[in-house]
Amino acid sequence: METNTINASLCAKMFLAGAKNLESKKEWINELNVFPVPDGDTGTNMTLTIMSAAKEVAALDSLTMETLAKAISSGSLRGARGNSGVILSQLFRGFTKGIKHYDEIDTSILASAMQKAVETAYKAVMKPKEGTILTVARGAADKAAELAETDIDMKSFISQVIDHADGVLAQTPEMLPVLKEAGVVDSGGQGLMQVLRGAYDAFLGKEIDYSIESSGSVSMAQVKADPQTQADIKFGYCTEFIIMLEQNYTEDTEQEFKGFLSSIGDSIVVVSDDDIVKVHVHTNDPGKAISKALTYGSLTRMKIDNMREEHQEKLIKDAEKIAAQQAASAAAIPDEPKKDVGFISVSIGEGIGQIFRDLGVDYLVEGGQTMNPSTEDMLLAVDKVNADTIFILPNNKNIILAANQAKAMTKEKNIIVIPTKTVPQGISAMISYNAELSAKENEEAMKEGSQSVSTGQITYAVRNTHIGDKEIHEGDIMGIGDSSILAVGQEIQTVAEETVAAMMDADSELISVYYGSDIEEDTANALVDALTEKYPSCEVEVYSGGQPIYYYVISVE
Repeated sequence: METNTINASLCAKMFLAGAKNLESKKEWINELNVFPVPDGDTGTNMTLTIMSAAKEVAALDSLTMETLAKAISSGSLRGARGNSGVILSQLFRGFTKGIKHYDEIDTSILASAMQKAVETAYKAVMKPKEGTILTVARGAADKAAELAETDIDMKSFISQVIDHADGVLAQTPEMLPVLKEAGVVDSGGQGLMQVLRGAYDAFLGKEIDYSIESSGSVSMAQVKADPQTQADIKFGYCTEFIIMLEQNYTEDTEQEFKGFLSSIGDSIVVVSDDDIVKVHVHTNDPGKAISKALTYGSLTRMKIDNMREEHQEKLIKDAEKIAAQQAASAAAIPDEPKKDVGFISVSIGEGIGQIFRDLGVDYLVEGGQTMNPSTEDMLLAVDKVNADTIFILPNNKNIILAANQAKAMTKEKNIIVIPTKTVPQGISAMISYNAELSAKENEEAMKEGSQSVSTGQITYAVRNTHIGDKEIHEGDIMGIGDSSILAVGQEIQTVAEETVAAMMDADSELISVYYGSDIEEDTANALVDALTEKYPSCEVEVYSGGQPIYYYVISVE
């Protein structure tokens, strides 16, 4: 008998199947990113977003349409990463609003929920752009509305909606010239299609593994040694991260990686699970572990703890805990004194992080190009900063939506997101802050300050492509500007100089060079000397940024 309605149980299976299908295709989707940079992460961000919701769905004790809707919406909103992940979470948010009050979904309810999903997602994006995941979602919703007016069974309904959405996806290169030039369809739209196809497979009753947590997975909390019980700590930093594999990773590769980790530390746990590798190591040089891991793929869930500090702080923390338990008031004791204004900045690299701290940033969220922090990460940061008004600096165009989503989910504090797209923009925004101005005046001043900076980032290409007038080959060095690729070549220093040349104008006064973890100080100084000689009327400054992937981040203002 054909199924013409979807109950909560089937809906949950369809959602989990969609999540699993997206997860299995994430690397393929990553490769659809227009710029051939080593941080193409649309597939990864969408997968982490939907998996955050899938875990909540899988953990439900009482499955009803309402509890399912809440799990999908809450899990995806908090787990949202990157622009594509945030938009996906907003699609789920709108969709679940349309289904949560029904025991079963028919074609009419499904069509209405899809329209609600599109409306919600479009509202969340300040300047919606056609030729993206939004366009594909709207195409699917429009077709669903059309079909809902006919006498059609659910199987044909879903099939025709997917076929139509696939056609819309195929047209995205005609809507966005940059897609056409790169020869790809929109990666976010393709991610959405994988969710829909997986859901349809579940509806058809295909055999699918609905498990979300692998039975062989290892919790880092279980393998992490307790530093407080150790009086003599040989390796001081407990380092954890997850590698999202982008290179061929065999058993021999894993043994080689473990051997490397053994040479720099102990307490090593390396657990491979399909396309991810969970890593735990105690070492005195976390940067070496991170640099080695980056040769296999991009990193997420990075966490570095100074175990020696933890050991010294334990007695103090224990005393504080006892004092808190004995206190007459059960109210939480803030870590820092309450103040009027606080600052949160996204940062990666110890040097860049220190610059932000020196400028007055209260809390650093680890992240950036290679690992976009989630909305939940932003919410945790907001909770840590004890201030009435908090400025958030995303410092990456792919993190701004997550920051805005955290703002929308925060009721007790006044959150102001300064839409900084690069680290230099964030630094300029912090320099522009004036404690004597109001929050609103500072918001305008910080925005204006951030927009006075041009940024160039030097990295390498991960595939062959053609963008603008630039022919790019895998392994080439690229200088990426605020909106285009400014230079391509074989030598890092040469490309860096050409990138700066493309950024300079008659009003340029200051060049700031932040060198990454793969660049030696002498090499960076040589670049500064060359720039100083070439632009004698400009001041040239150099800083150790410590950022991975990007050899240099350079600003001109």
